[in-house]
Amino acid sequence: MSSASRSGILVVTKAAGMTSFDVVMLVRRRLGVRRVGHAGTLDPDATGLLPILIGEATKLMAYLQEFDKEYVVTVRFGVRTDTLDLSGRVLSTAPVPVLDRERLIKATRPFVGRIKQVPPMYSALHHEGRRLYELAREGLEVPRAPRSVLVQAISVEAVEPPRATFRIVCGKGAYVRVLVADLGESLGCGAAVEHLVRARVGPFVAQDAVPSTEVAASPAEALWSRVLPPEAALAGWPVARLEARAAAAFLHGQAVTAAPYPPGGARFVAVHAMPSGFLGVGEFLGGRVKPARILHADRPGSRVLPA
Repeated sequence: MSSASRSGILVVTKAAGMTSFDVVMLVRRRLGVRRVGHAGTLDPDATGLLPILIGEATKLMAYLQEFDKEYVVTVRFGVRTDTLDLSGRVLSTAPVPVLDRERLIKATRPFVGRIKQVPPMYSALHHEGRRLYELAREGLEVPRAPRSVLVQAISVEAVEPPRATFRIVCGKGAYVRVLVADLGESLGCGAAVEHLVRARVGPFVAQDAVPSTEVAASPAEALWSRVLPPEAALAGWPVARLEARAAAAFLHGQAVTAAPYPPGGARFVAVHAMPSGFLGVGEFLGGRVKPARILHADRPGSRVLPA
């Protein structure tokens, strides 16, 4: 099977100094596949898990981005920088109050749950057609509307003043750098990220991952052996299994009857042909499931057009 017709998810451990796009380009070059994307930007100085979607699996990017993420962050208190991490320009320093585990646990409580964050200037968000970090590098600052994000948990892992290490579980769109800076302000001394590791993305953990250095050095077939199937992007989803006739209709864009209704009233399901074979994402409407995203890689001769 040619590389162009293969697809899946390669979970990479990104090294410090690389951008997320650097990893995309590396995988594209090593595997000889044009359609490659990532699910969730990591700052260049950050390390850790970066799921890379390959080929038809790129159609599932929006669903994979909905997974929660777990970070381990080392924080330096008593310093404020323009980038909100220690790679940036120091704006001010301040004495650090007495810090212990109990005080930090109490300080983090207001940041757990549904909170508001102002996106940082040093981010990949767009403003009038330009990335915010491009404007920031020119010394410009533009208004940014607060965004609602979900922080599921913050635990204090270690305290070694003026540093502390936290484990943070958060949802889509949350900025750990902003959370750290806001925590520093709540303590009256400021704070910046010293070291950040993404330890988990949804079901993907370190054991699934290939170091970016290994991606750069490994033969293509060795890397393909580490590629997870596309449906790994939908881990934990309810599954609708279709008989051959219904599966053929689904692949031609038709809504088909599928029972039972997904547990918990889920709107979207992973659709499989019986006895096996992942077809894509279906949306339940009135007891029927209609195609939301169809994947047709790895099915030679398929006449189904991309969804």
